[in-house]
Amino acid sequence: MTGEPDTRCPRPPAPISDYGLLGDTRTAALVASDGGIDWLCVPRFDGEPLFGRLVGGPDAGMFRVGPAGPTTVVERRYRRHTATLETTWAVGSGRLTLTEGMVAEVSGRLLPTTLVVRRLSAEEAAVDAVVEFDPRLGVRHRRPRVHHRRRTLCEWGSLAVSLDSAPELAIEPGRPTSITVRPGHPITLVLAVAHREPLIHVEPAAAWDLLIEDENRWRGWTAEIDESLPFREHVVRSLLTLRLLTYSPSQAPVAAPTTSLPEDPGGVRNWDYRYVWPRDASIAVSAFLSVGKPDEAHGFLAWLLHASRLQRPRLPALFTLHGRHVPAERDLGGWPGYLDSVPVRVGNGAARQHQLDGYGWVVDAAWAFAQAGQRLYTETWRAVRGFADVVARRWQEPDAGIWEIRAPAQHVHSKLMGWLALDRALRIADTHPLSDRQRRRWQKARDAIAAEVRTRGFDPTMASYVRSYGSQDLDAALLVLPLLDMENVESPRVRGTIDAIRDRLSAGGPLLYRYPPGRDGFPGTEGAFLPCSFWLVQALARAGRRLEAVELFQTMLDYASPLGLYAEELDPATGAHLGNYPQTLTHAALIQAALAIRDAPAIDPGSA
Repeated sequence: MTGEPDTRCPRPPAPISDYGLLGDTRTAALVASDGGIDWLCVPRFDGEPLFGRLVGGPDAGMFRVGPAGPTTVVERRYRRHTATLETTWAVGSGRLTLTEGMVAEVSGRLLPTTLVVRRLSAEEAAVDAVVEFDPRLGVRHRRPRVHHRRRTLCEWGSLAVSLDSAPELAIEPGRPTSITVRPGHPITLVLAVAHREPLIHVEPAAAWDLLIEDENRWRGWTAEIDESLPFREHVVRSLLTLRLLTYSPSQAPVAAPTTSLPEDPGGVRNWDYRYVWPRDASIAVSAFLSVGKPDEAHGFLAWLLHASRLQRPRLPALFTLHGRHVPAERDLGGWPGYLDSVPVRVGNGAARQHQLDGYGWVVDAAWAFAQAGQRLYTETWRAVRGFADVVARRWQEPDAGIWEIRAPAQHVHSKLMGWLALDRALRIADTHPLSDRQRRRWQKARDAIAAEVRTRGFDPTMASYVRSYGSQDLDAALLVLPLLDMENVESPRVRGTIDAIRDRLSAGGPLLYRYPPGRDGFPGTEGAFLPCSFWLVQALARAGRRLEAVELFQTMLDYASPLGLYAEELDPATGAHLGNYPQTLTHAALIQAALAIRDAPAIDPGSA
């Protein structure tokens, strides 16, 4: 077990779908099938990257534990109903397995907030392996000050990291360490992170026990999910993913743990998703409620009250994990990007947009919460009233829409969601205090929205609602229409809109573009938008077309990564995942699609 000079050749980045997610509900790591952690921000999802090779190139750091040379992955899976990942390689006459995870439950004990546990074990024969530990912090890929005190200690001012191992290894950051793993003698490595607090060391054997305890907690958590759910295993994996992407100190779900994974490889469509969109989070709330997880839903609503308190009744399009203003969008010079996709960005300019649809998603989540028998506290209802007042006052204004187009327009989907905000607020008001004057104002605005959308948002020649007033472009977000109750789900307008979107926005098979490619003002193009396909499943099921919905859902499962994860988009030509990964919105949409199938009539109208 020796340290060696760094003679590595830069390895090409893995396909996005090759990455597995390790998470502890505070931050997350992406690990490739060669055992390389190529992305980990500390101390939070939106913190500075400690391992940033994914979009920062070799100089941005990584942490690889795996076979010493090229080999073949023979099996890769999550342990059933847990967040623990196992990767097994065939190496000569032996097999090498990497079992790894992050410890989520650290409260009430003297433990570091971030604890990554990785164990190599061999079967059938001894296997040569390697540890490559190269932490580089932040935008400038800063190397640490290194100390060796039985374990490897790395420091950058207020941040400290330790790497411990059993048996003890002499690991030098930036240099590969060759090891031999023998059957019956596993090697365990433990990475601990401390930010502005004492660095707590955990012995490798104790860290392994903590990971096993975490597995048992995850199994207990998933055991509470309804056994009769259709496609239950896929729903459980998506629920686990959503939970891992929820920042536990505030209960806010991050849109994705990554920044700048490209929607158009080699292009400029690279955005920072390490923030909280109330829209995405509200969809996740409904998903958790529908599978009997009210605590997660309650946590988000409580966070939203805190986050929006200083800007209410306005609802920003996105927040930081702690409910603060999102940093201004800026480009990182010198970062090569994933597959040369530049710029790499931090911050997000959409934070300052007016997006009317967000109010609808949030108020609908509050309505779902109340419908599930949960109590809306006085402060929650006060916030909902404020949101509804904003919609009643501003619904006629153009907005950026759900797709955050940077030239505002009269988006039909935004109007529909404004209608939803007022309708659901009025329903909540049946059991909560509301003045007659306010009720009349909401009712008048709601009815005016419906009348205008039916007149200006529908194109009779296309038999469909359209993307914006006066346009003949379609918008896959309009698949929400059957869920709102603004139009009868059996009406020709609803059916026509579903069929038009399915036909004219098709990217092949079950895949859909969110709008006609190239119609958003940005250079380049993009892939099929995965949540839209699950929204189509949901729309078909809600419209009584269950058999079509089931067939489409089953086909969509084939597009998951080998570990059951989904990015934001997919290249229809190659099947490659595109955009930030894994994506909260896609996984939440998958869950809602499965629930819609569960709740749809068993036999489609006219099929008997």
